[in-house]
Order: sequence, then structure tokens, then C-alpha cells
Amino acid sequence: MSQAARPPGRGLTLWPFQWDGTGPVIMSDYGRPSHWRAVRARERGSRCRSHVCGPLTPPPSASDNMRCLALLSLLLITIKDASSQWNVWMPRDISTMTNSCVVIPCTFMYPSAVRPYRGVHGIWYFGQPYPQFFPPVVFKSRTDIVHESYKGRTRLLGELPQRNCTLRIGNVGAEHSGRYYFRVDLGGSNIFTYPDFSELKVLDQPNIDVPEEIVSSENLDLTCYAPDNCPDVSPEITWLYAELLPDPQFSSEYLEESNTAVLSSTLSFVPRPLHNGMMLGCRVHYPNTTFSYERLITLDIKYAPRTVWVNVTQEVMEDSSVMLFCEVDSNPLPRISWFFGEEELLTETALNASLVLESVGPAQEGLYTCVGDNGYGTMNSSMYLAVKYPPREPWVNSSQTAVEGSSLSLHCVTQGNPPPTLTWLKDGVLVGTITAEEESVLVLEDLTPQSDGLYRCLAENEHGRASSSLNVTVEFAPVLLEESKCTVVREGVQCVCVASGNPEPSVEFHLPDLNVTVNDTERRFNYYTHTDGYTATAMIKLREKAEQGAANGGAGVNVHCTVSNVYGSETVRLELQQEKKYMMAVIVGTIGGVAVIAFIIAAVRYVGRNNKKENGNPGQDLVSKLENPSLFYSAVKKDKTSLRKKVLKTELLGSKFNSILEESSTGEDSEYQPVSAMAALERQELNYAALEFMGVRPRDGASAQGDDGSDYTEIKAK
Repeated sequence: MSQAARPPGRGLTLWPFQWDGTGPVIMSDYGRPSHWRAVRARERGSRCRSHVCGPLTPPPSASDNMRCLALLSLLLITIKDASSQWNVWMPRDISTMTNSCVVIPCTFMYPSAVRPYRGVHGIWYFGQPYPQFFPPVVFKSRTDIVHESYKGRTRLLGELPQRNCTLRIGNVGAEHSGRYYFRVDLGGSNIFTYPDFSELKVLDQPNIDVPEEIVSSENLDLTCYAPDNCPDVSPEITWLYAELLPDPQFSSEYLEESNTAVLSSTLSFVPRPLHNGMMLGCRVHYPNTTFSYERLITLDIKYAPRTVWVNVTQEVMEDSSVMLFCEVDSNPLPRISWFFGEEELLTETALNASLVLESVGPAQEGLYTCVGDNGYGTMNSSMYLAVKYPPREPWVNSSQTAVEGSSLSLHCVTQGNPPPTLTWLKDGVLVGTITAEEESVLVLEDLTPQSDGLYRCLAENEHGRASSSLNVTVEFAPVLLEESKCTVVREGVQCVCVASGNPEPSVEFHLPDLNVTVNDTERRFNYYTHTDGYTATAMIKLREKAEQGAANGGAGVNVHCTVSNVYGSETVRLELQQEKKYMMAVIVGTIGGVAVIAFIIAAVRYVGRNNKKENGNPGQDLVSKLENPSLFYSAVKKDKTSLRKKVLKTELLGSKFNSILEESSTGEDSEYQPVSAMAALERQELNYAALEFMGVRPRDGASAQGDDGSDYTEIKAK
């Protein structure tokens, strides 16, 4: 609301008055009775509604009247003292609505020594008080010559002889806004332009008093003002869109100050964030006229952040890019900050903010928090960023060495997302259990030589696989293998000793009869050694045959083998195996094979002869169907003694072979025979069958079918 105020150096602003010769007499409303405005106020109050105008200010009490009389007495004394000066009293500021009217109250004074000559005249100027600059004339009492923009619009309401210069301007427009000055003409040289002015504001819409700051949940008062400075009409105020507010309250007040009047209406409610940006307005209407004025405002409700929206939890692949989005609902604009843990990554003032992460890795996985702060409050929201990646190369123990019978723990640790499964493999074979964790421990208990080998930890998830390996070495005492033996060969006796152990065992032979120990330092017995992994092989040859041993059935071959390492030693006497026994097994096996073939031929002959008899075909001599028969045969004589087949597994210096041995049922069951029995075995008579093919070729056109009735079978040679 525009209010009049006394500026420094100006005289007092008074109500209009009349001069009675002894001093000014206070008047009211430009010569009207003092009760005129009160009557109008009561009339206006009878027309007010809850949201139109509102209740009026109650009449003053008796105590208020007493105070006013005291002030009035003081004012009269002051005015009487000032009556000897050139002074004017008018409102410093006054307003009205466009197309309506306005009354500018005015009272002037001049020195008492000045006597008007030919009456009192006055002039109202617009813009400036100096005639030499030819300001527009608003009103002139001597003539009707005024500026064209004021023709037919102005008239003087006050009586100049009574020192009342009140001016009325009708049908005002925006061009009439400005300063108005009064000039008094008392005749002769007594012409004076008062420097004080009244500034008119012509409004095309009412004023709404909006607080500088509207905060959510705090009570808000909005006041709409309508000037009431035109006696011809009285305004009414109505609020627009107030029905959309929660529990709105209305009140009105009629204000008078410095002879200007204003009607106000106040709307009270508690704003919420949802009202931010809402339109509200007030309408000023003059009854019985077409004058109606409106003003709309947009509510700017300040509120703390009430929602902070971020992405939902995201899963991205390693080395990819990702954008994290944050939007904050608040007023004013919030300061948005992105945090990763305690680290601030981004800050900007806006409704939303995007954080872009390039080439993300496992280190960027975690909780990201968006914080919104606008000075009225703070709110935050978080999201989790998961970075998917294949398993890293597992970390495993370094290669391990342990002693047989002890325990060992193998550790495997890796990283991956999702968590990988860990599998332990030994030489490509699954060992242990499969675990879906980032760490796996394989416990090897009671280690054996078979526990020795390459162990591999395999990590797998849906994005890839990786593995790491380590060697487990088991150290154990030496063990003699079954390949260890002595064999009779052409040159003499050959003894082989094979042992397995870790560390590599040392091998030595001992000949008790000669009290000789043979090792790598002894060259007399052709000592030979060979190492293959954990297996050590040693061999010696005894060149001279022990005749005494032969006479004693081989008991003279007495060779001991000793193997040893840091974990122990073992000694064993080597058994003797004879070479000729195996040669005999080959011969007997060959004879047995020939016998089987002869048996098959005889069976074929027998079956063919029976078929011929059943078909009624005459028998023919087989020899007549052959040209130049060269087949020599001999009967196969079956031994009266039964033959028994036995498979011998013979191992000599690491090589193995199988043979079929035919033995007499009266012979020894042992695989080994004394050396003295070898000669008798060589003198045994052998029964055998021989087939000799002399390159016989079939006669042209000869039938391929043999004579089933003959005693012979034709064998074709290709």
C-alpha cells in the first residue's frame, strides 16, 4: 500500500480547513461534514462478504478521542504560528485506478501581511512548478485554458478564498501519473508556486503485498489493496482461486492516512510444497460501474528437499561406462552433491545432476549417495553400483614339499563378480569339493607318494575363468619294486635292482659269498645305474658261472640289493630267474599253436566229408584233383600226457611279454627251476608236426571245393 509520509523539510500535512479570521477551522472531506467518511464506511461494511472487503475497523473509543483532541490542540497552535508563512498541505503520494477519478486534498497558507488584490486565484501544474518551463496546466481558476489531456477532466472542489485548493481529476489514465504542483495568485506580485507536490499513481491493477519469502508450513498473509480516493465510487475486493487452498481465512480493513484512503483484504493460509507455482489473484470491482481490475501472482513457496530420486541399483561390466542420475525436488534450486563413501565426486546447483563414470573397475563398486541441500533442509538417497568381472588369476601357495604321512593345506584365493566357484584338480582329475567362495582350502591328509603331482586351482564364473598351479612333492623312504631280480643269461648272471624313493635312493649290491659290496665306485661287475623321476635302476653282471651253485641247484647265486635315502633303507635278496626256461616256453608254445592248427584242419575235413555223404555225391580222391602235389605231411601225434597252459608274466629290465608254456602234469608247479635241471629239459624228445608249402598252384578250372570224403584237404597257396 502506498502511504503518505512527511518528507524532511516539509510542512505538516493537514486535513482541509476554513479560515475564520482567527485561525484555520478543521474541515473534513473537502468541506463535507466530519462524519461523511464514517457514514460511507458503515454503508460499505453492510455490503462486505467473507472474502470481499472483510470487517471494518471499529470506531475509536473515548480514550482515543481524548488523545486526538490533545493532538489537535497542539496542531492548531502550530498552524497559527505557521500562518505567517507560504505553506501548502497535500498528500505526498496518492493513487487511484485507471478510468476512475481521484481527489487530491489541498490547503495552502500565505503570510498574514499579504492582502489579496482582486480575489484569490490558483493554478495546478503537472510535472514541474516553474511556469517559465511551460509545464502542462491542469486547472486554472481565471480561465478554462488547460492542457488538452485535462480538458473536461478537472475541477476545483475547494474554495480558494477559504485557502482550500482541493482538485478532482476524472477519467484518469496512465498518462496522468506524476507530480502535481499548486500556484497561488493573490494579485500583483503576490504570486507564489509551492514547491511541495502530490504524486499521483494511476494503477491498472490492484497491489498485492507478498512477503519477501514464503516458507512451506509457515502461516502466510497476502494482502490486496484498492485505493478509495474517488468519492463517486467505492471498491470491493474478491480473491481468485482461493477455494483451492486449505482452510483459507479472510479479513479486511479500511485505512485512512494523510487524507488518502485504501481498502485492504487479507488472505491467510498455510502453504505447502504442492502450492508452489500456484496462481492466486484478487479482483477490485466498483459496483454500478464496469470498472473491474485483477492481479494474479504466482506463489513461490520455499521448501526443503522432499524427494531425492536416483537410479536403482545397477550392474555393469568392468571397463564400461555408467551414468548415475540424481533429481531433487526442492525450492529454491538445491546444491546437488554426489559422494562415494566420504569422497565428493560432483557438486552443482540444479534440479538434477548426472555423474558419469568412465571405464569402471572393481574399485568403483560400492554405495553412491546423492545429497540435496538448498538452505531450508537436506535430503539424500543412495544406490549401489555392482561391477561384474571375470575371476582374477587365483593366488595359491608356492610349490610345497612334505614328508609321507604328514598333512598339507593348499590355499586358493581369487576375486570375481559374481563370486566364482573354485575347483581343485590334480593332474586333471577333480579332488576335493567345489566351493562358491573367493577362498578355498584343500587339506591333504596322510600324504602318500601318490599325492605327489601338479595341483591346479580353477576359478570360474559366468564371465570367464582363470587358474593357477603348484607342485606338491612328497618325500618318502625307498621301496624296492618287483622288477628287482637276477637272471641267467649267456654271459653269466645279470642282477637288476629297481627302487622308488624321494629323494632319489642310492642302490648298491652285496655279494656275501665274496664279501664284496658293489656300487657306483665298483667297476669290476659292470655296475650300471639309471634314474627316471623317483625310480632308480641299478644292474650288475656276474661273468663267471658258479659251478658250485649249479651243483647245489642254483643256491650259489647269492646277491643282496640295498636301497637307501635320508628317510630309510631296505635290503632284499634277489631271486634267480633262468633264461632258458623262457626259451623253452616259446618252443612249447609254438608246438602247441601248430597242434591247434592241425586240429582245425582235421575238423574241417571231417565236416566236409559228412556234408558230401548227405548230398549223395560220390567221393573223389583229393590227390586226383591236384597237379604236381607237393604237400608233405606227417601225423600229429598227441602226447599221452596232458598239457597245461600257463601265462607267465616276465619282467626283465622294465620290458614285459606273455608266453604260453606247456608243462607236464608231473612237472614242478613253480615258475622257477634250478639251474641243474636245465640240461635235462633240453634232452626231452619233442613231438611236432610240420607243414611244408612248395609253391603249389591250383589247376586251371579246378574246383575250390575239397573232397569231403578224402583223407586230405587241399591247401591253396597264393
